[in-house]
Amino acid sequence: MTKKLKYDIIVIGAGIVGLATALKALEKSPGLKVLVLEKESGIAKHQTGNNSGVIHSGLYYKPGSLKATNCINGYHMMTTFCQTHEIPFELCGKIVVATSKDEIPLLNNLKERGKQNGLKNMKPLKAEELKEYEPHVAGVEGLFVPQTGIVDYTLVAKKYAELITSKGGEIKLGEKITDIRTESKQSTVVTSNTTYTTTLVVNCAGLYSDKVAKFTQQKLDVKIIPFRGEYYKLTKEKEGLVKNLIYPVPDPNFPFLGVHFTRMAKGGVEAGPNAVLAFRREGYKMSDINIPELAESLAWPGFQKVAMKYWKTGFGEMYRSFSKAAFTKALQKLMPEIQASDLAPGGAGVRAQACDRNGGLIDDFLILENEHAINVCNAPSPAATSSLAIGDTISDLILKHF
Repeated sequence: MTKKLKYDIIVIGAGIVGLATALKALEKSPGLKVLVLEKESGIAKHQTGNNSGVIHSGLYYKPGSLKATNCINGYHMMTTFCQTHEIPFELCGKIVVATSKDEIPLLNNLKERGKQNGLKNMKPLKAEELKEYEPHVAGVEGLFVPQTGIVDYTLVAKKYAELITSKGGEIKLGEKITDIRTESKQSTVVTSNTTYTTTLVVNCAGLYSDKVAKFTQQKLDVKIIPFRGEYYKLTKEKEGLVKNLIYPVPDPNFPFLGVHFTRMAKGGVEAGPNAVLAFRREGYKMSDINIPELAESLAWPGFQKVAMKYWKTGFGEMYRSFSKAAFTKALQKLMPEIQASDLAPGGAGVRAQACDRNGGLIDDFLILENEHAINVCNAPSPAATSSLAIGDTISDLILKHF
């Protein structure tokens, strides 16, 4: 029988949150024996590697929420980290655009929320002032937010991984979790290859975080519902239409920001995303279907309630997924001169959105703790921006166990 490998902490998932957590734990307690397990053949393969690369300001989030406090702290930590480690980034700012008069009260609410969250130097914009920031945009009013930037989060995650190993931590790839058995003082983590023992399990498994949580959390009343966000890219000759970042006023009922324009840190301009139910948890294409996973999403009472309540919005998002003309029309609200011929197929990301049994799309980060485990059960955007702050928060919880 193979000898079990022993660790103080096993972090499940080598996305940006899992890596930041391991890094912060090692910084605070260098003697800890830390292992990060990842089922893929590389790090940052899912939400981290497929997002839009925005350093978020903390404008949208409810004051005092984990999202707000971690985003604002994380924003400062992220920019400092990138400066320290010479990772290219740019604080270019963004504009949020009200395209009709009925969106102006929502825009004003956003500005107030931003102020409550500590954002400074935001600038309300009249219709003609919008053109000074983005000459091709159309709107009745806008808001310039200077604390928004762009970065390649895959580069950030790689630097986290490098620092983890330099501090004595380990990262093992191709290790899919098949079971976790908890005993009085320790847990046994079984993977597709090996068996490990640990004092504490930290679950940062993203799209499979609820599945992993069920091994250690007796009562779990949330399920991850995967939402695919599909992007187009502006053709090379049309990239000049967008100077920086252009966002619509978001629908306050949804944890999604609406289709927008994003200049990318690695070059090019993305347009999107929509938000459609993915037919498998890692379903990056419309043709990616996993029948058991889809059936599980559809059977979840909370998702059924969301679908019933917001079927019209959901239908519109799905229609945009099938129709380039409909996607173009949504973008034309912000930029009327955009044509379908200006859009080339882009990538897609899948957001791990926790949904409770009563039909609530969880709007905040959700971290559940017990004697044996810390389960991060909801960490969608702005988790990448917030990663070092979330890592800080979780590492404080970790250290209470030692």
